[in-house]
Amino acid sequence: MRILFIRHGDPDYVHDSLTEVGKKEAEALSQKLIHEKMDYLYSSPLGRAKETAEYTLSKLGRTAKEYDFLREFWATLRLNEDPLLQELYPEIREDGKRIVWDMLPFGWKDDPNYYRRDTLKDTIIAKHGDLIECLEIAENGFDALLETHGYKRKGNLYLCEDGNNDTIAIFCHFGITCVILAHLWNMSPFVLWHTLAMAPTSITEVYTEERKKGEVCFRAAKIGDCSHLYAAGITPSFSARFCESFENDWERH
Repeated sequence: MRILFIRHGDPDYVHDSLTEVGKKEAEALSQKLIHEKMDYLYSSPLGRAKETAEYTLSKLGRTAKEYDFLREFWATLRLNEDPLLQELYPEIREDGKRIVWDMLPFGWKDDPNYYRRDTLKDTIIAKHGDLIECLEIAENGFDALLETHGYKRKGNLYLCEDGNNDTIAIFCHFGITCVILAHLWNMSPFVLWHTLAMAPTSITEVYTEERKKGEVCFRAAKIGDCSHLYAAGITPSFSARFCESFENDWERH
């Protein structure tokens, strides 16, 4: 089985929709996807993912099934509960909350608990937010979806009676894609949140591997593929990254 994780186009987060640039990206994406083999189509329920998908779906005359667990990863922190958290996450919202993955690097690089899924519960962010609960909801939701395709998780492997060569395409978001990939690979999503870049409308391609009958692992063939944007003469958005050099005041800090 093949899985395509497709990030939404350049977002207008305030209105949960696409910017004009995002619409051009989604159109370029659709010109690639209409030639792809996609047996099953799924989507986040959020507007920016659904709008991105619609450019492809309308051309194919198809629909995508929505799953709530595919929305952008929603775990938050209560930053006002600990001064260290306020240092790790310098931009504090008025309600004192913040999404979990935008921590400054010094907060996690030297803490081994951030590198393993089973020790994330021992981190400061797990103690002051709903990270573990939200991870379990997302992981269990994705496992339930995979089971409908014949792949059932057991320990750190997936089991199947009869493998298949279907392709499922998922229109979603960067954060939740990293959560799912980390779950498939039995690692902490924190590592992927801080080491991968997936630009708007990029495609991440994962295949099953069944080297022993009935025992399945997952391997990535592409991460953040933007070839459709280059083909359309569109420069991939920088929004997947932070500044290359701190002095680059025109790039995101």
